[in-house]
Amino acid sequence: MNYRIAPLGFQLNLGNQRKHHSHSAMAPLKVLMVAEKPSIALSVASVLSHGQMHTRRGSTEVHEFEGMFCGSHAHFKVTSVIGHVFSVDFPAKYQDWTVTDPEDLFQAQVVKSESNPKAHIPRHLSQEARGCGHLVLWLDCDREGENICFEVVQCAGFHVSDGKRKVHRARFSSVTEKDILKAMDNLVEPNKDEALAVDARQEIDLKVGVAFTRFQTSFFQGKYGNLDSRVISYGPCQTPTLGFCVQRYFQINTFKPEKFWTLHPHILVSGYELQLDWERHKLFDLDVAMMFQKLVVQDGILEVSDVSEKQENKVRPSGLNTVNLLKVASSALGFGPQVAMQLAERLYTQGFISYPRTESTAYPSSFDFRGILGALAKNPIWSDYAQNLLSEGYLKPRSGTDVGDHPPITPMRSATEDMLGNDAWRLYHYVCQHFLGTVSLDCKYVRTKVEFSIAGESFHCVGQRVIVKGFTSIMPWLAISEKNIPQFAKGERIEVSKVELFEGETSPPDYLSESELISLMEKNGIGTDASIPVHINNICERNFVQVQAGRKLVPTALGITLIRGYQCIDPDLCLPDIRSFIEHQITLVAKGQADHSHVVQHVLQQFKRKYTYFVKQIDNMDALFEAQFSPLADSGKALSKCGKCLRYMKYISTQPSRLYCGTCEEVYYLPQRGTIKLYKELTCPLDNFELLIFSMAGPEGKSFPLCPYCYNSPPFEGIDTLFGASKTGSTGKLGKGAGMPCFLCLHPTCRHSLIAQGVCACPECSGTLVLDPVSAPKWRLYCNMCNCLVLLPQGAHRIATTRERCPECDSTIIEVDFNKNATPLEDGATLHVGCILCDALLHSLVEVKHGKSFFKRRGMGGRGRGSGRGAHRGRARGLGKTVDPKMSFRDF
Repeated sequence: MNYRIAPLGFQLNLGNQRKHHSHSAMAPLKVLMVAEKPSIALSVASVLSHGQMHTRRGSTEVHEFEGMFCGSHAHFKVTSVIGHVFSVDFPAKYQDWTVTDPEDLFQAQVVKSESNPKAHIPRHLSQEARGCGHLVLWLDCDREGENICFEVVQCAGFHVSDGKRKVHRARFSSVTEKDILKAMDNLVEPNKDEALAVDARQEIDLKVGVAFTRFQTSFFQGKYGNLDSRVISYGPCQTPTLGFCVQRYFQINTFKPEKFWTLHPHILVSGYELQLDWERHKLFDLDVAMMFQKLVVQDGILEVSDVSEKQENKVRPSGLNTVNLLKVASSALGFGPQVAMQLAERLYTQGFISYPRTESTAYPSSFDFRGILGALAKNPIWSDYAQNLLSEGYLKPRSGTDVGDHPPITPMRSATEDMLGNDAWRLYHYVCQHFLGTVSLDCKYVRTKVEFSIAGESFHCVGQRVIVKGFTSIMPWLAISEKNIPQFAKGERIEVSKVELFEGETSPPDYLSESELISLMEKNGIGTDASIPVHINNICERNFVQVQAGRKLVPTALGITLIRGYQCIDPDLCLPDIRSFIEHQITLVAKGQADHSHVVQHVLQQFKRKYTYFVKQIDNMDALFEAQFSPLADSGKALSKCGKCLRYMKYISTQPSRLYCGTCEEVYYLPQRGTIKLYKELTCPLDNFELLIFSMAGPEGKSFPLCPYCYNSPPFEGIDTLFGASKTGSTGKLGKGAGMPCFLCLHPTCRHSLIAQGVCACPECSGTLVLDPVSAPKWRLYCNMCNCLVLLPQGAHRIATTRERCPECDSTIIEVDFNKNATPLEDGATLHVGCILCDALLHSLVEVKHGKSFFKRRGMGGRGRGSGRGAHRGRARGLGKTVDPKMSFRDF
């Protein structure tokens, strides 16, 4: 059935006008289309509507237009999600590390929660799907995309087997007009088995990874101070990836160099000086090597024993898949895999290249090579080369591997560096060169080998002459190195000019490069084309390896100790076989050959046994840590007093930063990526711990006080924050309600709590704007939930909150003490008390940064409840708009 859309009023077949009129008299079909990203939704809508669409805002943009669908008049809505709608996690009762045994996680229930709660994607899809009889899914065509298909189906209230409200799947490899129209003409059903395979992998990786990670992190971070890693993580893919790097480290450190010697006779022929290579290559005995040198010198005459000439081909590359793109990006362009994939995905969503996640290197027989060459012929960089291929004939790429997912990565339209930016351009440039190389001639060259004999020993020299450059013209780094040698005749005798005895030494292999690691991961089935960059990025972020010059991966002491520990207890935990086993099971689910739940339970049973044994044998790994790292008691420097024993605790600055009380033997985790100082020797009224002040990195970073005990054990229920402690669980927090600074504390009388320091509601979220206690002289408010920042009047000597509330908007009244030489007050007065929303002077002196203009939105004022009526007109410096007296804080 043809689903091609034609906009209303643009009917090519005039004979169908009467039929079309009868359709339009009926209620039109309503069709909802959902893409994976807003940019793809825009491309799909633009193509299918011929640019005749109306766009409105929602959680993501919605593009609407009229057309034909299934032979009937239809109203189309095209919108998108933002990647996965849901993420898998444990229920709240399993989030507290202190009360949950990690072993219980293997049997724990898992729940799906919104991946982007602020975007409200489920609600958006549900609203847009109302009244729609058809749902067309434009998600990326891989297993992850198939999984998102069913998330969208669920949110939209559709059912795949429903006969009335139908679900369709569009399959495409690029967002060009041709591919979009072709996908629309060939809609299919989404693949439930592939979606379940992703569910299986997510549940397995979550339970196995979190169980091992929580145990390791709690055990080792509670004993050692200089681990310098936010979390001691384990992953069925991540850990074997680290294992490859450490294995190479062991090979380097156990390598014993050996001296070797080789003979190099030199001859002078027709003005050329040639160094000949020995057939024995090298010897490891000096006396024997010197004996051969003496024999050659004594003979002194070389005889040409054979001259052979052969034409050889250097074959053009096959199609470009993800793994090869990542390898080239790292080795030649200097991009890490994570960055390379981000650039490739951006090029794809902009329509410049085809889908960048593919395992195939073979093109389908129907691929339009001429069309792609025509597009590249418009680019001045390759126009001559592409035009030449079009006029003289291009070759189809050599046969590669067709995995059945997507065609190789291919340029889809012409671009310039100005359009893409430097980094994206370099990647796009390579994709274009590679594609042109695949349809070019092979490189042809003549290889001449001349063999010599002297004193019973054989030597040779080789010459190379290129006769057809072929694909190396567009990929010059792969060109054959030409070497000219004189003409020789068999039986010719030539005098030796000198005989060198070269002394060398065997050298160890170098550290693994990212490119080599990617090859090993692919060969051993570690990760997928989409997840390989994630696993490499993880071992770098966790400080298990460091990327050094040449993008070499050098394992740290922590990474080495971890792998040695696994090898002592259970080598399977760090070998690639364990991931291959999982991937095999997952593939069976994707092919519909195994039940999803049975596979998950089977794999988890295997890992639970390994986890139990690992915990029992942890002392074997601990002995390695003890030899490498310093105990907490020997780490850090004294900083603040413990509220329990009143002794000084030590501040350990290495990741994760934390406090350690040697008397109580307690560890208190702190916020990360910032600086910690004692806060005026003030104490918390709840537990007597000395307060600290944390300052986030950067000139506009927040500063806030916190109590170490409250931060780790929040005294009030229901508090949540973006500033989770470093000892992260599956949701990134220390445990239930973890990470509570003073700006979230609801203590009624403490002068550092939210009650005392909160000023008014945030215009961007449900948080509260709080006074930064140490921001003088550049006083400011910041939101305790998001990155909204409000700059208060400059030139103030002191700004403080009061216990008074504004009668108009319920905000906290603040007290501003201006400097004498910078006061805006009449008669030189310096003290001014008022509400920043309702006081004309204060309102005119504030400036919003990192947030939407306060003028744009209406809503609640004060601390989330007041109506917020102002009684003035003024101008807020830097915002450039006039304040309406009827506007609330949300408008401000």
